[in-house]
Amino acid sequence: MKVAKNTICLWFNGDAEQAARFYADTFPDSSVDAIHLAPGDFPAGQEGQVITVQFTVMSIPCLGLNGGPAFTHDEAFSFQVATETQEETDRYWNAIIDHGGQASACGWCKDKWGISWQITPIALTEGICDPDRAAAKRVFNAMMEMSKIDIARIEAARAGR
Repeated sequence: MKVAKNTICLWFNGDAEQAARFYADTFPDSSVDAIHLAPGDFPAGQEGQVITVQFTVMSIPCLGLNGGPAFTHDEAFSFQVATETQEETDRYWNAIIDHGGQASACGWCKDKWGISWQITPIALTEGICDPDRAAAKRVFNAMMEMSKIDIARIEAARAGR
């Protein structure tokens, strides 16, 4: 078994495998790599239940730990997914929202397990970083009014339309 030098560990309340399978089905370069059963009873479960799941999300190694209800996720941690097209933006956003998630502001959404995602079109990042500070401000202001990012509106704001 190959172990990554650095792995993101995400705490779940018994549904790490379900989350890992959703991520593997939703995002490219993602997979469920190993499921580990507890060799004995543990605070959140019993011997033979899934205790950890090794998975990959868009080439990032992760470990889902079924640690129980003691800790929950918040926006202090998020996956940021750079998208190239509106179709790709919509696909990821809708997959998360339509699978029990919830929308937030400025391209952020939260999946049904409480993990935050930033579905961020490259056009948005480029617009906010535009050396023309007036264009960057227009893009930023447009983004501040959005939930899911609309690339056409971002490009129009950048162009001053």
